[in-house]
Amino acid sequence: MKIVVAGCGKIGKTIVRSLIEEKHDVTVVDIEPTVVDELARETDVLCFKGNAAEYETLKSAGADRADLFIAATDSDETNMLSCFAARRMGAKHTAARIRNSANNTAESMEFLKQQLGLSLSFNPEMLTARAICDILKLPSALKVESFAGRRFGMIELVLGADTNLDGVALSDLKKFGKFKLLICVVSRKGEVFIPNGSFVLRTGDKLGILVPEENTERILRMMGIAHKPVKNAIILGAGKTTGYLCRLLRKSRIEPKVIEVNQERCEALLEETDGLSVILGDGMSQELLAEEGIDDADAFVALTGLDEQNILISFYAMAHKVDKVVTKVSRDELSAISRQLGLECIVSTKAITADLIVQYARGLRNSMGSQVETLYSLMDGKAQALEFKVMPDFALVNIPLRKMKVKDDVLVAGIIRGREAVIPGGDDVILPGDRVIVISAGRRIEELADIAEAE
Repeated sequence: MKIVVAGCGKIGKTIVRSLIEEKHDVTVVDIEPTVVDELARETDVLCFKGNAAEYETLKSAGADRADLFIAATDSDETNMLSCFAARRMGAKHTAARIRNSANNTAESMEFLKQQLGLSLSFNPEMLTARAICDILKLPSALKVESFAGRRFGMIELVLGADTNLDGVALSDLKKFGKFKLLICVVSRKGEVFIPNGSFVLRTGDKLGILVPEENTERILRMMGIAHKPVKNAIILGAGKTTGYLCRLLRKSRIEPKVIEVNQERCEALLEETDGLSVILGDGMSQELLAEEGIDDADAFVALTGLDEQNILISFYAMAHKVDKVVTKVSRDELSAISRQLGLECIVSTKAITADLIVQYARGLRNSMGSQVETLYSLMDGKAQALEFKVMPDFALVNIPLRKMKVKDDVLVAGIIRGREAVIPGGDDVILPGDRVIVISAGRRIEELADIAEAE
């Protein structure tokens, strides 16, 4: 698809790189010459310097011919205006980054979508807050994703030292109870692969588990991966993400306490959220953290604007035996180092946002002939989970999976048929109209037909 991206800061640049990997025809617009020059040097995309809200700039960038126009500048107003203009010029679909909380109510968003012709609005901070909230509601997980209208959940977790699964082969999991689950991808010592029934689990393994969402907690308990529910959380930093997160946590009956060194941010957060505990002080102070109960905290979330600070204070929280520590890290190189050093639950606003945009673009491409409806990155980008809609002309219908020559490092993990969510066995078949979840490790899957070896 032809996609124009306006605004290439941290989030916009990550969106661009993700769309390039998806092999879209990407054009970039940014008002900063240094940003444009850097992207032109590093990528093959066509870059234009200019104001994305101006007609001539949009025309030069080909917004009038775009299948998708994405406005990701730091200004809500610029994003809304440029999307409106691009739509009027001929762009088929538009997506706007809208961060102002006043614009993010259900009523406001519906009004803006209708008036501006928006196909999609996205709020990176809200997306990050939702991701963190999902993790705290299921604290044994490092990451939680949903498929097929939340019929299936994909959970990433690490087998800790107290697991009763160490030394257990996957084929023997049935002895832990009659439940439906599939351990579909494993990361061990940096190597990622699709395991078979003879694969033996070990302490320290990072697992990707597909389960029916309504049974998630019960299944994890039966596997001996029980978790202590999070009832309270200390949050360091009072930015936009924190405001959204606090509201979500309180709805989930998790009581947050926020520590922020900037008085204006404290006051702004208090105005947004009634009755919230907000502490004015330096969250890097060991004395302050002790006073505010870090030793009794169920969870700790580092959300300052400084990666290094978030990483350091997260290690401090881990040293104080906080059960669940979540760390926001923006720089890819620091994320990798932090994981190697022992931080397990790292979130990146730019990565979460880029994943959403890629999913949306995949959905649009679906209407243009592709079957991919949902895409999730797993195991730090080393594996993928894809959801396909099975078309009537799919050549592999009614063939038992055991007779299908599925490629190495590819797994048919789930089938959704109507209201039924099935973890398939060798005798199950794929039918037209099904939704199929495919896991791929180290192999690119573009179409559902790509799962099988050519005859």
